[in-house]
Parts: sequence; structure tokens; C-alpha cells
Amino acid sequence: MLKRAYPSFRSLAEKGELVRVAGAHDALGAVLAEQAGFDAVWSSSLEVSAARCLPDASVLTMTEYLDAAANMQKALGIPVIADCDTGYGNNLNVVHMVHEYEAAGITAVCMEDKLFPKLNSFASGDQTLLSTEGFCSKIRAAKDAQATEEFFVVARTEALINGLSVDVALERSHAYCDAGADAVLIHSKSKTKDQVEEFLSRWDGRRPVVIVPTTYPDWHVDDIAKAGVSVVIYANQGLRATVASLRETFESICRHGDSTNLEDRIAAVSDVFELQKLKEWQKLDA
Repeated sequence: MLKRAYPSFRSLAEKGELVRVAGAHDALGAVLAEQAGFDAVWSSSLEVSAARCLPDASVLTMTEYLDAAANMQKALGIPVIADCDTGYGNNLNVVHMVHEYEAAGITAVCMEDKLFPKLNSFASGDQTLLSTEGFCSKIRAAKDAQATEEFFVVARTEALINGLSVDVALERSHAYCDAGADAVLIHSKSKTKDQVEEFLSRWDGRRPVVIVPTTYPDWHVDDIAKAGVSVVIYANQGLRATVASLRETFESICRHGDSTNLEDRIAAVSDVFELQKLKEWQKLDA
């Protein structure tokens, strides 16, 4: 009764309709994203590490990220796509990662072409890329390791994050598709969508393109779809909203000495019980 069935991420990405994905770091946030209408959930390495008050800098282990992603997937009727950073090391680590994530029911992973250990793309610091052939080797290792045809590997290029040109991003993305990637993710920290739009206008369309509009949030979803994007990930807005809301709530209680003025603006305990599926669990003990 409590087990949830869910489609594979591939089945969504290959429908030809824009897939909208929300970032989360735990099952509760993932379920709220599903209830809001998102098609899939991004198990965000930034969110998972931030939830531990640790930097998104390859500090946590693969097992810790996997636990977070698996807990989300168990609670959902939509698929999880897992942010797996650089694959947690070399080709051997990538193969182990694919085996473990696929066994846990995760149907899609994303790897980026930076050196391990990586640093979050929006942080100031080293954003050096792995060689194109080195990352192609990781992609081939991942695809060879998967057990089912449904498993979906997204190759993320950080060329623009590293300050390189759209030409370089395109060259790398083409090579990654040749190596077997199921989709490419083009990432930019520009304040406008111009770089990504140029990439899309020159893309050959042979694989789906994924974007993460964190620094150019004014791009409407309808225009994103018209530009040729297949998957859009709102990777960290949930985390940022949680930080703002909790800060406001806790400061209000401390300032006023009670929570009376908050009660009409925060979820009821009965709402929490609904998210926990308490009644369904109680029936099991009837």
C-alpha cells in the first residue's frame, strides 16, 4: 500500500515535452515538489551538503548522497535525477556509483566535467575541467556499467563556469554525446541567458539539453521550451526558501515570546501527518 510506482526519467526526457524538475535534499521537500506539479526531483548536492551545514565541495561521500537520493525516491511517484558531481573520483568510482544508484532505484544521474574534488559552480575558487577525453572515458564507463536500458546519464559541461567559450562548451558536449551520454547539461553563472541561448541555437539536437536557470531566473518556462530545452532544473530555490522561512519563523518566536502571530502562516500539524501518510500507516496496525 505504501510502495510508490514511478516512471523512469528516460520516459519523461524522451516524450518531447519540457520536463520541469525541482531540487530537494530530503523526502519531505521532494514530496512537496511532486505535490506542486513538478515532473521529477533533482537530488541536489548543494542542498544535501547544505542540509548538513557542509560545503558543496566533495566533502560528503557517495554513500551519504546516495542515501539522500534513495530516501527521496522511496517517497515519490515521480523519478529522481541524482546530482553525482564528478562521479566521486575516477572511472572505478563512476562504475561503483552507477551500480549503487541503479540498485537503489534511481533511474538518472548527472556527472560534471570538473576535476575531483569539485567546488560548487557558483563559489569563487578552482573550477578546472577534466580533459575532454578524460570525461568521455567516465561517460563510457558509466554507460558500460548500467544494468538496464532505462538508466539515463546526463553529461554536464562546466566550460562556461570555467570562463571558456560557447564554442568549447559545444565541442565538449558533442564529444560527450559521441561517448554515449543520454543528455547534456549546459551550465552558466551569467546574469543573463545569452550564453545558454547561443548554445541552444547552435546545438544539433541529437540529445536532450538540460539547463539550470539559477542566475538567470527571469526566463519563463514557455520561452525555455521554445528555445529547445528538454529539461529545466530549479536546483536550489527550495533550499533558499527554507532558509528564509525558518529564519523568519525562529526569529519571530524569539522576538515575540510565543508563536501566536505565526500560526495562520505555518503548516498545521495535521498537514504534517498527511505528508507522513500517518493514516495509511495506522491502517497497517489495525
